[in-house]
Amino acid sequence: MAALPIRRYEGEISLVATQAELERALADLRQESAVGFDTETRPAFRKGESHLPCLVQVATARRVYLFQLRQAQVFQVLAELLAETQVVKAGVALANDLRSLKLLFPFMESNVLDLGIVARRCHLDQTGVRNLAGILLGIRIPKGTRTSNWAAPRLSAAQISYAATDAWVCRELFLQFQVLGLLQAKPPGAAKHRIDVEADRAGTDGDRVEDR
Repeated sequence: MAALPIRRYEGEISLVATQAELERALADLRQESAVGFDTETRPAFRKGESHLPCLVQVATARRVYLFQLRQAQVFQVLAELLAETQVVKAGVALANDLRSLKLLFPFMESNVLDLGIVARRCHLDQTGVRNLAGILLGIRIPKGTRTSNWAAPRLSAAQISYAATDAWVCRELFLQFQVLGLLQAKPPGAAKHRIDVEADRAGTDGDRVEDR
């Protein structure tokens, strides 16, 4: 991994704040068949301390959208995206993300794909987003601002780049899984428009701690 080239997302990033930006984001998301999905949460440093997500990142083919969860007006857009049956939401360790987001706003997720679970079913030993990026994309994703204050009203340039890169990588991994034919097998009894992210929860949440 240490020998791989470092890559960051270099495309357009939209920090969604106004109603016009929300409408633009929703219109773009509706055009997609698959998006990269991730969240960021303020780090907890004391035993028993925990926080809810502060940021949701969604990557399309054209740009990455960052939704700060301090603004309640973004909830409806995110709820619609998560419920959309025609758009795959691809990410890693999504069970914990969805569980935490439901404490902020209600939604019923559909067509959510946890790439860590898919990797495990394909007998890959490494299932975290950074290890998968190294194995399947040949790139190294920096971890620099992972434990920064994601609840800050104004995100730094480094935070914005880090957050956008994670969502972009999730989409790129989905596309690579697709090219390699690794998305064909579904668990028995899986719903037509949803892959159950709760399956194998313990292993997937472990990936979040070690290699998100």
